[in-house]
Amino acid sequence: MRIALAQLNSTVGDIAGNTAKIKAAYDRAVEMKVDLLVTPELSLCGYPPRDLLEQPDFIDAMEAAMADLAQYTGAVGLLVGCAERRKAKFGRKLHNAAVLLDNKKVVARRRKTLLPTYDVFDEDRYFEPETENKPVRFKGKRLGITICEDAWNDGHFWPAPRYNVDPVRSLVQQGAEILINMSASPYEAGKIGLRQKMLQAHAQKLKRPLLYCAAVGGNDELIFDGNSFAIDAKGGLVLRAKGFEEDFVVVDPNAEVPSAKWEDRDPSEELYHALVLGIRDYAGKCGFKDALIGLSGGIDSAVTCVLAAEALGAEHVTGVAMPSMYSSPGSVADATALAANLGVRLYQISITGAYTALLRSLDEVFRDTEPGVAEQNLQARIRGTLLMAISNKTGGLLLSTGNKSEMAVGYCTLYGDMNGGLAVIGDVLKTKVYELARWINRETERIPAASITKAPSAELRPDQTDQDDLPSYEQLDAILRAYVEEGQDAASIAKSVKDKEWVFGLLDRVDRNEYKRRQAPPILRVSPKAFGTGRRIPMARGSHRKSA
Repeated sequence: MRIALAQLNSTVGDIAGNTAKIKAAYDRAVEMKVDLLVTPELSLCGYPPRDLLEQPDFIDAMEAAMADLAQYTGAVGLLVGCAERRKAKFGRKLHNAAVLLDNKKVVARRRKTLLPTYDVFDEDRYFEPETENKPVRFKGKRLGITICEDAWNDGHFWPAPRYNVDPVRSLVQQGAEILINMSASPYEAGKIGLRQKMLQAHAQKLKRPLLYCAAVGGNDELIFDGNSFAIDAKGGLVLRAKGFEEDFVVVDPNAEVPSAKWEDRDPSEELYHALVLGIRDYAGKCGFKDALIGLSGGIDSAVTCVLAAEALGAEHVTGVAMPSMYSSPGSVADATALAANLGVRLYQISITGAYTALLRSLDEVFRDTEPGVAEQNLQARIRGTLLMAISNKTGGLLLSTGNKSEMAVGYCTLYGDMNGGLAVIGDVLKTKVYELARWINRETERIPAASITKAPSAELRPDQTDQDDLPSYEQLDAILRAYVEEGQDAASIAKSVKDKEWVFGLLDRVDRNEYKRRQAPPILRVSPKAFGTGRRIPMARGSHRKSA
């Protein structure tokens, strides 16, 4: 049996556009004389559709599209992911389903058994889990069809399985000969390798070939990396589709072929491609052609600008340098050099006049007080206002440039540097930003060397550096990684880090600044725990933590 995997970039809600993509893939499958074409999880509506699933006309449109696809099919089977209405009186109104079409008919329906409800996933909100899944007989073979999470509960692979059933093993016990997993699995650092090892373990233990068909593309803050693959019954890699772009591959699961090699990308290269895809799809799917970035001469805005130029083209990116009386000549020079290296347009607008005028307006209120955070934040808010004005005038998408380390401890200004429509590196710790910058410069110096080597500073007061009130970023990021991404408590973190005196104060800062992050732009998710929909911490709260 020849099976094609269509690694599609579906747009959430664009059922007509997604249907056209599926038809184009089907035409290609017919040309290549395959027996079955597989598409990813919820390929018809895009993943995650969230509360669109609560709109009856959205489900109506999906049903009409499915009927249209059925009529489009001939001798090649088509496996489509969609949301399917239930007729039961109790429970949720929908299933997360896989529908098999062949010769203008629906020949089988299978539904998702395990519904993830953790981190960014909320499927139990919409879907009813299936309690029974049987193999599908198709063209002389018994296919074991699962949907994403169904394959993530191998009791032998995970030390503590989340569910009490293993749908993949159950299908093999019922006679499945070929295993197919339709997936929309969001990217995060390290997940590509983990996913491969987990599904490889299924194939090896169950002695069945396994085909994994993955979604690719960016939908809101989530990035889907693709990397669909086929594994033989011994766990050997037969083929793998491209990462971070659409692809179409064909495999015969039962053919004897030499095992290919798992080739892993450099982590910084992988992160680069993920963020580029996230920018490109967020802008494109939201109707933006151009992007706007405030260029400070620092490493964060430089990395963001490189990513945006790669995603949208340098001709569609505009940088704005906004020096003040506290800006060093090097900062303006570095912003200018970056723009020249990348070929992006650069405007330079001084904020000194606006800052002086606003201080004059506030003279009575600020009189007899020492300059401090209010004056510093005023500068950031002037810059934010200028950027939003340019965004409104030009229609460009403003990209905010704050990193995860800063956002964690509140080292950012609401309605200032946090302004924007998308936070590109808001899930990238500062130390990772440096690694990414060095990877970008591995062959050619696109980012000026000084932007990487100079001490990071917001330049909001004379001789300011980030380390005036923060530990080194190596120390800070170790604490943040343990607390935010690994879920460790203060006592455990204090035992594992060198500078214990920082731990409790920093964790309190993380907790206190939740209100800022709630008002941040969408953050592209690239870690196991990002700020955003997957981390739900109360803003108004007391502290349960004992001080150091």
